Amino acid sequence: MFKIQTLNSIAPVGLSQFPAESYQVASEITDPDAILVRSAKMIGMTLPQSVRAVGRAGAGVNNIPVAELTKLGIPVLNTPGANANAVRELVIAGMLLASRNICQAWNYVGHLNLGQAELDKQVEQDKKQFAGFELLGKTLGLVGLGAVGVKVANAAIDLGMRVIGYDPTISVNRAWELSAEAQQAYSLDSLLAESDFISFHVPLTDDTKGMINAARFQMMKEGVVLLNFARDGILDNQALLAALQAKKVLCYVNDFPTVDLMSHPSVISLPHLGASTREAEENCAIMIVKQLRSFLENGNISNAVNFPTVEMPRNVHEWRLAIVNANVPNMVAQMSSKLAAAGLNITSLLNKSRDDIAYTLIDVNKEADAACLKEIAAIPGVIQVRQIKARALPYQE
Repeated sequence: MFKIQTLNSIAPVGLSQFPAESYQVASEITDPDAILVRSAKMIGMTLPQSVRAVGRAGAGVNNIPVAELTKLGIPVLNTPGANANAVRELVIAGMLLASRNICQAWNYVGHLNLGQAELDKQVEQDKKQFAGFELLGKTLGLVGLGAVGVKVANAAIDLGMRVIGYDPTISVNRAWELSAEAQQAYSLDSLLAESDFISFHVPLTDDTKGMINAARFQMMKEGVVLLNFARDGILDNQALLAALQAKKVLCYVNDFPTVDLMSHPSVISLPHLGASTREAEENCAIMIVKQLRSFLENGNISNAVNFPTVEMPRNVHEWRLAIVNANVPNMVAQMSSKLAAAGLNITSLLNKSRDDIAYTLIDVNKEADAACLKEIAAIPGVIQVRQIKARALPYQE
């Protein structure tokens, strides 16, 4: 019986993917095999030694102590792309809010207290102050072409916009999804200089924190519209405030309200609504549950932010060892030697590494006894050893 502790409310359609006969899922579990989380803060949380994996029903992992879990040999899984459509739609809405002065116009009408005849006259008289501009023909610069960035690019092209994108690490799969009409920016600075709208779709890392600073604001067009539905911290807020005051930036639409910006008349701040749709929450829940099941039942790892992707088919009649170890030479040879000494035949083996961590799946012809597992665990550099039993029917990925 696998035990899953939930730190947040998770969409029932996702939790239903856990078979009741082999999984116990609850918020009050004290010795879980895995933790399922959305926005709950795990930094500073004392983890039970039983935890083998953490699953984040969403993309960002700023609430999870990834470096600490990596040292413990615990993969952190997330769900990139599951909420991409929800964010894509909100980015398009953000461009329309900014270009047509919708928030200001809505607020204006809401404060009118007039009879119908006076109301008709007043709005006709004042509507010119809310005149905006169309998206058609404007240039959208996308910083980051992951799951969300590509969807935004394709939608903007359908709206008649010119799209340029900057992403030195774009994956082959994302490149295939991207419209052929999208153009490549050869540098971030050139993208900033050409764009009427700039939308950010990168994670918050040491490299991206404060990447849009005072010098880069100066490179932008006069009256540029900025959209940030990625992470707070990518833009230097003080430099942004100065750019807003100087009218360099016409409007800043964001999903992360901050005290120093949210009261500015040219800032539209939303309460972190990017993934807040029923469909996105359900997609994230289903996706993370499938990934956790695949890891717990088969040892396979996909969409981990701190571990390599390791997926190896199962022979249902064989036992599997899932081993986490330091990424140093001669580890696999030492493991193989211990298994041979115990009379176990290796039928399949897959070893991959990522930075300082390596992960190995080894299928053997019969169960390894406690003494053999203890010897493997004692190899210097081995962090975790888990044996996954053989079974009659395979898990369907």
